Amino acid sequence: MFLVIRVALAGFVALGIAACATAPAPDLTPPPPRVDAKTGLEYGSPGPRR
Repeated sequence: MFLVIRVALAGFVALGIAACATAPAPDLTPPPPRVDAKTGLEYGSPGPRR
């Protein structure tokens, strides 16, 4: 019985270490397009509608 508890505890510790060791995926979304002053005044702040 103690062996099962020790194996389960070791598994939880290993799972916790593995979860902390993996880095999150980088954010690959491109930044929003920059809008110059004239375009912002003509079309509004989001830019021209396509």
